[in-house]
Amino acid sequence: LAVLLCLCATSMVDAKVKLPALISDGMVLQREQPIKVWGTADAGESVQVKFLKNAPPTGVKGGKLKATYTATADENGQWSLTLPAMKPGGPYILQVNDIELKDILVGDVWLCSGQSNMELPVSRVTDMFRDEISAYENTNIRQLKVPNIFNFHAPQTDLPDYVAWKPLTQENVMNFSALGYFFAKAMYEKNNIPVGLINSSWGGTPVEAWISEEGLKEFPKYINDKRQYEDDAYLKSIKQTEGLSFYRWNTSLYRGDAGLHEATPWYAANYNDKDWKTVDLFSTDWGTNGLNPINGSHWFRKEVEVPQDWNGKEATLRLGCIVDADSVYVNGTFVGTVSYQYPPRIYTIPAGVLKAGKNTVTIRLISNNGYPHFVKEKPYKIVCGNEEVSLQGEWKYRLGASMPPAPGMMFFCYKPVCLYNAMIAPLQNYSICGVLWYQGESNSADPALYKKLFPAMVAQWREFFHNPAMPVYYVQITPWQAEGKDRLDRAWFRQCQLELMQEVPNVGMVTTTDAGSEKFIHPPYKIKVGQRLAYWALAKTYGKEGFLYAGPLYKSHQLKENVVEITFEHGSDGLIPENQKLKGFELVDEKGNIVPAEAEIINGSARVKVWNDSVPHPVEVRYCFRNYMEGDLFNNAEIPASPFRVVIH
Repeated sequence: LAVLLCLCATSMVDAKVKLPALISDGMVLQREQPIKVWGTADAGESVQVKFLKNAPPTGVKGGKLKATYTATADENGQWSLTLPAMKPGGPYILQVNDIELKDILVGDVWLCSGQSNMELPVSRVTDMFRDEISAYENTNIRQLKVPNIFNFHAPQTDLPDYVAWKPLTQENVMNFSALGYFFAKAMYEKNNIPVGLINSSWGGTPVEAWISEEGLKEFPKYINDKRQYEDDAYLKSIKQTEGLSFYRWNTSLYRGDAGLHEATPWYAANYNDKDWKTVDLFSTDWGTNGLNPINGSHWFRKEVEVPQDWNGKEATLRLGCIVDADSVYVNGTFVGTVSYQYPPRIYTIPAGVLKAGKNTVTIRLISNNGYPHFVKEKPYKIVCGNEEVSLQGEWKYRLGASMPPAPGMMFFCYKPVCLYNAMIAPLQNYSICGVLWYQGESNSADPALYKKLFPAMVAQWREFFHNPAMPVYYVQITPWQAEGKDRLDRAWFRQCQLELMQEVPNVGMVTTTDAGSEKFIHPPYKIKVGQRLAYWALAKTYGKEGFLYAGPLYKSHQLKENVVEITFEHGSDGLIPENQKLKGFELVDEKGNIVPAEAEIINGSARVKVWNDSVPHPVEVRYCFRNYMEGDLFNNAEIPASPFRVVIH
């Protein structure tokens, strides 16, 4: 009996209430919706929750806030309770038994999801927005970054313990979603209400990865695909095989790379490169044999002069973006490496490495499976204080080792359901205001299927968050040449996204014809996109009036002889540019030929006339209907018109 009593007493002492990772210090709770608090404890344990005001309260919706709320853990150790809806305010303290959570705000919480253009962090856009970002802090804006994890077994109930809410400070800002950052900043400037961002996004992922198994019940192919990966041993075996393949490829590359094994390695400061070829950094001739790309290692060296006053100082080396990987040396000292093509190369040259006069920069570029090159429209320079030295122009070049293409890799995160289970399902009890969605590039090959999958996701998420009218604001994929700027595959996908706005209730689409890039799938102009998402939210979710929140959208047309007159929505205040010919319009003639068209705004109205004198009977009119095409039709809010295609009846 004494032993039993001792065990019981120990159990009571050790009994611990555990909260989910979302319920933590610094969190932002959704205003004007009931607030659910939940967690685990020993079965039958009593849980007391107190919501304390460590700042003057701004009010409570639906009655006075009580001091204490109680719940009892059920037989499985689960407990939950609901606090009344509150107006914006804070900071507050939440006490759950002996746990004290501090610095809690009540405001608006937005789920930011999708693929890489949503995930892309502030650190990747600092070239364009450095001054603005460095001058701004706002601890009323906070982000919780959901880690990139997947699960094929079942919807998960919690996130990893290390997940944390982070305020927007200079210490944290570089890890914020750039799109979320500019959205939240615009929202706060208009509303003066705390903003919480739950950033659950993963580059390259298709929409089906973000939908539950139940949500995909009309798509059995995806469910059957997901079931292949429910065996952890099978996944482990695939990864082991991949790891061995990459190990052998990299070992072979290392052994065969003369630049690493000569008596004086090619990165050494005293290496003599006089016999190397001279190439322009942005030429691609060095990366091919005239027919096919050369995979393997490519070496580049450049001698640069630095000013006398740089001697011994720390500096920053900027090498744009490199396809695929690189290792970089300055005067023989290793300064950095990046293993894949998209991140900007920003390396610190430690104090003492640079010297006045001649210095040598060496790049070992690794091409895995494609055309190796340096991305031209990026900075290539050494920066010290307010001075810089350009690295563009001619470099010395030598092939280190030629290799077959690197082995392929299985991206499990691209498979159906797995991201919903791990990165969305744990959010279920957390009230949110709405969803910001930037995704589509990975589904652009099949727009007809996306027209079914996207509504399925929206419907399933609305049911999941217990909000049948939850707003979902999404971004039309930006212009990008992909496999050819004149191809139409992405044009058809943008048309699909445009039509979805008419077919799915309570959604809105941001147009991006002025925010793309012919060369980059990750354009840096996230401020435009974030602000336009905020316009949609302010107008449609918050009911703010008196401003245009969307770009011109095709509404109707009339054919008058050979001239097509098009009427646009969201152009009632007028379209621009007036009194000049518009770019981006095309007509299709009766034989199916696509020809450029003349176009101009009609008398300051929301109408545009389109014609080509050589096309007496046009059968289609198109605007920016290419993978990459520049148009210039905007409304007076300087929001661009969406690309579109319409058949003329």
